[in-house]
Parts: sequence; C-alpha cells; structure tokens
Amino acid sequence: MRSHDHSGDQTHPKTAFLTSPAGLVFAGFLAIAGIYFWMEHRAHLLGALFWLPLLACPLMHIFMHHGHGDRAKPAASNPPPRNGTPS
Repeated sequence: MRSHDHSGDQTHPKTAFLTSPAGLVFAGFLAIAGIYFWMEHRAHLLGALFWLPLLACPLMHIFMHHGHGDRAKPAASNPPPRNGTPS
C-alpha cells in the first residue's frame, strides 16, 4: 500500500463561519426566529423594560465597584518614610 502525506496540502483555505453557506442559513434562521419572537412576546419584553433600571443598580454596584470593600491598603499599614527621603 502507498502512504500519502497530506500535511502540506493547503488547497482549501478555511473561511469564516458566517460567510459559509451554512453560516448564512443559520443567520437567516436567527433573523426569522427573532422576528417571530418579537411579534409573539412584545408585550412581555416591553413590560420588563420597567424593571431594567432597578436591576441595573445592584449589578453595576457589584461588578463596577467590587462590593463595599476598599481594595487599597489603609494608611496605617504603610511603613514610615526613611530619614532623608522626601515624603
């Protein structure tokens, strides 16, 4: 039997998924599903918009401020400056 080495065979370049035929079909499916989802659940989605600012406040507090604790070291734990060094 013959042995073939295909390690250097680069005749088929890889393309992005969204530009492939399967990716275009998938994008079309998502667009149609999104339209149907919006048409059927518009009242529920618009009713939930009222609660988004109330939900955003605690989420911003947790993720942006990292809770209540201050990450900096307190001034008392810093060593005093050495003599002759400007402070």
